[in-house]
Amino acid sequence: MKNLLKLEDWSPREIIDCLNLADQLKYEQKHGIEHKVLKGKTLGMIFEKASTRTRVSFEVGMVQLGGYPLFLSSNDLQIGRGEPVEDTARVLSRFLDGIMIRTFKQEEVENLAKYGDIPVINGLTDYCHPCQVLADLMTIREFKDRLEGLKMCFIGDGNNMMNSLIVGALSTGMSISVACPENFEPPQHILNFAAQYGDKFTMLRNPVEAAQGADVVCTDVWASMGQEQERIARCEAFKGYQVNKELMSVTNTDCMVLHCLPAHRGEEITADIFEEHAKEIFEESENRLHAQKAVMVKCMG
Repeated sequence: MKNLLKLEDWSPREIIDCLNLADQLKYEQKHGIEHKVLKGKTLGMIFEKASTRTRVSFEVGMVQLGGYPLFLSSNDLQIGRGEPVEDTARVLSRFLDGIMIRTFKQEEVENLAKYGDIPVINGLTDYCHPCQVLADLMTIREFKDRLEGLKMCFIGDGNNMMNSLIVGALSTGMSISVACPENFEPPQHILNFAAQYGDKFTMLRNPVEAAQGADVVCTDVWASMGQEQERIARCEAFKGYQVNKELMSVTNTDCMVLHCLPAHRGEEITADIFEEHAKEIFEESENRLHAQKAVMVKCMG
């Protein structure tokens, strides 16, 4: 049994193996080759945070793999009425073959895995977003034919996306520079992880400096889900942290732009840069399906 709680738990080899499987499953799906490798298995999908891409991609992906997806909102579960997560984990383990959870606290995901005895997949927490970053890495390989030796740049908040991109990029041979305002840095243990890779990681205040020579530029919204009350203050703090023509002018030729969506055009990215790179961004969105199918097969197969 394997879990995907955070990318740090997977070795570089396991990440690459998952990407290779995602490529294979995408090819088979595009060519009408069925792959019902999870036939008869059931995935419980717990949503304490709303979702478009996560729900649709996991649900469709599980069906394509021959299994049955079961949507569970926090309103459907006793966990929403105070049942301890350790009890929920042990009960669901007797009914299901795997759990995908999209929630706020990373601790809740870790406890599901600790007390249950079926695979647990992190569909997003405030700490990390491993499934999205696997899709990002898959997309970069499709457009660049490699990961090793490329430079990624992330502009914005030290949030779940920055955390997982730092781990994913460094684990697969990329270098990464991030630009964020003061007091919006990633947590110390992510910086400690990055420190193992020496000068392959840099954290800067100046976005244009961070983007110098980048092969891939990534960004995300300034106020994530659950931070709506901070929106005005965050928009003020992140002024200047925008992916725009000026920033892109210092990147490498054919630099990609990725955005996990939804995008707020005119804030973290300008409308013209978004549309110029829409092909990459929406391929990245589609690849959530294929990358997550690979995760489900690796964990539940």
